[in-house]
Amino acid sequence: MTPAAPPVPPPERVADRRHITLDAVGVTLSARLARPAHVPPRATVVALHGAGMSSAYFDGPAHPETSLLTLGAELGFAVVAVDRPGYGASAGQLPYGQGVVEQAATLAEALHGLADHGETGAGIFLVAHSFGSKPALRMAADGTVPGLLGLDVSGCGAEYVVPPTVPVTRAGSWKLNWGPLRLYPPGTFQAGLGVVAPVPPHELDAAARWPDVFAALAGRVRVPVRFTFAEHEAWWRRDSSALARLRGRLGAAPRVLIDHQPDAGHNISLGWTARAYHLRALGFAEERLRSPAAGREATDMTGKRCEAAAGRRQGGA
Repeated sequence: MTPAAPPVPPPERVADRRHITLDAVGVTLSARLARPAHVPPRATVVALHGAGMSSAYFDGPAHPETSLLTLGAELGFAVVAVDRPGYGASAGQLPYGQGVVEQAATLAEALHGLADHGETGAGIFLVAHSFGSKPALRMAADGTVPGLLGLDVSGCGAEYVVPPTVPVTRAGSWKLNWGPLRLYPPGTFQAGLGVVAPVPPHELDAAARWPDVFAALAGRVRVPVRFTFAEHEAWWRRDSSALARLRGRLGAAPRVLIDHQPDAGHNISLGWTARAYHLRALGFAEERLRSPAAGREATDMTGKRCEAAAGRRQGGA
C-alpha cells in the first residue's frame, strides 16, 4: 500500500482561482485558471489534457496533492488548464472535434487572449499529456505560441506499442490507460466521472496517423522539450532504440530530455506520484526562466504580443 505523503501547503497562497473562457476566432474554449497570491506570475503554464479527459485532469479531482494548478500557483506561476477543442464549452460547436493541425491553430489563437485574464509573466510554458501533446508539439513546430519557453510532454511518444486502430478488450484498455490500482489515491475513479469525456471522432482518426505526423514536424521544434514516460506506460515504445529515434528527430531543439516516472501509469497527473512529476515539469520551466536566451525571447515576444493585440482590435489578420 502506498503511504499518503504530507499535506500540501495551505491554499491561501493561491489568490485567484476561477473558470475562464478563451476565444479562438469564434470557437469558445473553457479553461481553469490559478494564479499566485500577492505577486505577478513569473510565467504562465498552459496545460493540455489527453483524449477522453478534460481540464479537471490537472486539478486534483481525487486528492489536492495531485493538482498542477495548485502547485504551480504556489510556486509563482499562473496555470491555465484548457479544455481542448471538442471538449468543455466547445463540445457543442465542435461535436466531431478537430485533428492535430486544426487544434494547434485553434489553441494558438486562444492563447493570444491569455493577457485578458491577467499578467502572463515571462512567457508561456506548455505541459501536455497524451493526445494534448500532439497539438502542443505542432504549435512548437509552427512557432505560433507567443513567448513559448518550452514544453513538457507526458504519455506521448513517437512509436506505438498498440496502435489506436487495434481493438482492445476492456481489461486491455484499463491497462493501457491506468495500470495498477495502487498507483492512484482512493476515490480517483469516482472523482474521475467529472474528468472523463467522450473522445471526438476526429481525434481518433488523428491519433492513428501520429507516428507519421510526428516524423514530419519534429525537425521544426526549436524550443527545449522534455518527455516523461511512466513506469507502467503501455501505449508507447520506450526502449533505448525507440527513444534514440525520438531524440534524433528533434535535431533542431536546443535541448531534449527524456525522463521516466516510477510508480506511475499513463494518466500520470492523477496518481500518487503526480506531485513529483509536476515538480519536475515546473523545474524544467524554472530552468527556462533562468536561461539568458529565454529572457531575450520573452522581451522580443512582449512587443509582438502588443502588436498582435492591436491588430486584432483593428480587425487585422
